[in-house]
Amino acid sequence: MTGSWFPEIHTLAHSAAGWLGTDYDSGAPTWVHPLMHLILVLAPSLLMISLLALMVRTLRPLLQHHDKRDLRHRRRPRIGGLDRNLLTQLLRRTGRRQVGLLLLSLSLMPPLYLSLEMPKQIVNNVLEPSAGPAEIFGFTLSQAQMLGLFSAIYLAAISLNGLGKYTLNRCKGLVAEHLLRRLRLLIYRHWRYRLPHHRQSEIVQVLGAEVEPIGGFAADLIALPVTQGGTLLTILLFMFLQDPILGAAALTVLPVQLALLPYLQRIVNQLSRERIRAMRVLTCGLAEQLSPEQNGLDGIRKTASSLRELEQIRYRIHRVKFLAKALNNFLTALTPFLFYSLGGYFVIEERITLGALIAVLAAHKDFSAPLKELFRYYQQLEDSRIRYRAVLEFLIERPGPPRPKDSAT
Repeated sequence: MTGSWFPEIHTLAHSAAGWLGTDYDSGAPTWVHPLMHLILVLAPSLLMISLLALMVRTLRPLLQHHDKRDLRHRRRPRIGGLDRNLLTQLLRRTGRRQVGLLLLSLSLMPPLYLSLEMPKQIVNNVLEPSAGPAEIFGFTLSQAQMLGLFSAIYLAAISLNGLGKYTLNRCKGLVAEHLLRRLRLLIYRHWRYRLPHHRQSEIVQVLGAEVEPIGGFAADLIALPVTQGGTLLTILLFMFLQDPILGAAALTVLPVQLALLPYLQRIVNQLSRERIRAMRVLTCGLAEQLSPEQNGLDGIRKTASSLRELEQIRYRIHRVKFLAKALNNFLTALTPFLFYSLGGYFVIEERITLGALIAVLAAHKDFSAPLKELFRYYQQLEDSRIRYRAVLEFLIERPGPPRPKDSAT
């Protein structure tokens, strides 16, 4: 039964290669066939399974959120001007600015594609020994003039892309700081209705460390997935246009990354929460030792125990982080292996040009960065939700009676 799978995979790989217009026959080297099976059959199947699993994990909380209990929860009034749902709050406060960030993000894609295309054009149409004068828009240009023109276009493309990113980051900073100021004002105004002595030490932490990451996420809410996702799709489109099989090869290790890296990141997040709890225990122990009657050997032992626990937790975090980094670097290095082997074979067979292969290799250098940013965005979303929920719990918990002056108002 197991042996019957190989002919099926072989047939599917040939059918897929023929559909992509780059069919190969039995005369191809032996090592080409397993690589084709991996790129055209196994990797796409695993990618579909990984994407479906990711969609289920993402949509499950949203579907659960629409049950009757959650619907009643969403009908409750806001807390101090804050909506109970983070995304609703962010869109309500920054909706118009998010549209501007969306348009700016989309404007980065044409210069990005042009910056990928021009090196290939320079190698194929200018630096080839057989290249001669060419006519462009009615003007006849020599080989040197063509090189100057194409180089100028490439310089303009990377300049526009850099200027666009700078403008986008400036606008994102304005959105983040504006929302952060509004959140802090709303939280402070609501806190003023409590007794003057009620949880005074906590308001400083809430207005500082608890809220600040939420402002940063507001700036990335739409701009980051559009920019990084658009960059990823633009690079993939460029690769597929050079050669469909090389474009498919760029996705070979993506299923493994989608399965392993988020799993390891969840372990890091859990350890980070344990570190925060251990740090709070240490802080409380140090605060107790400020009292003379508590400043004894028992306090020293507790402090030493807390420091030892923090050391162990941080060491575990380092181990998981370095494992994730090593795996990601190894998986990222596997794709150029496919480019050099299969792409080199296609150049020998004159199916693609050397300039196209060089352009694909150059484009792949920028392929893993947007993928990492999209993984970071997912973790940032979950972290912001946790922090926002903690802020709401702070505003709800044990409210004190309103001040006479405020109540009269």
